[in-house]
Amino acid sequence: MPACGTTSKERTSVSDNKQNEKREAKHKAAMEKQKAKVDANIESADLERGVAILVTGNGKGKSSSAFGMVMRALGYDMKVGVVQFIKGEQLSGEEIYLRDKCPQVDFYQMGTGFTWNTQDRSGDIAAAKDTWAKVLPMLQDDSYDLVVMDELTYMIAYDYLPEAEIIDAIANRPREQSVVVTGRGGGSALQEVMDTVSDVKEVKHAFKAGIKARRGVDY
Repeated sequence: MPACGTTSKERTSVSDNKQNEKREAKHKAAMEKQKAKVDANIESADLERGVAILVTGNGKGKSSSAFGMVMRALGYDMKVGVVQFIKGEQLSGEEIYLRDKCPQVDFYQMGTGFTWNTQDRSGDIAAAKDTWAKVLPMLQDDSYDLVVMDELTYMIAYDYLPEAEIIDAIANRPREQSVVVTGRGGGSALQEVMDTVSDVKEVKHAFKAGIKARRGVDY
């Protein structure tokens, strides 16, 4: 029975306090369990070397993710190389920024336009080979901390570049060098050689609703 002299409001307050205490205790226990798991994972991760990351899938944000890592690396004064495959001739915001604000970044863009515009397989293959010739020395140079190969997966999918050569270059790059590859697909062999693979899924896309690509957001 409720204590003599207590009001309904007071009893409700006591009940709410007890519920809050239970929630706090449950939350604390869950966070302690999560911390123990994270600490154990950190403790077991004792291998120090560069990582190979593939950001793939049909959703928006693959290149954006890669350029986020570029900004992160620059924050630590790391040496960065960025090579873009199959991008339009129109300058992108990231190219403009890196060109004007980050001259320390080695940036190269194939710039031949998209394959559905060029409709010239032999020309695309020649451009792909020229572009690969720009990035391959980076993958052999241990002074580069991070190398980004944006949209490289299409070079494999369209058979513009030898898959085995790409995989060999990534697998045998300098030990401390990290690489990021973006683009849809790429195949199981590429995924196998990468340390981290993220699949960006499309839930909705503004373009399918008739909304034009936005400068500073889409390019």
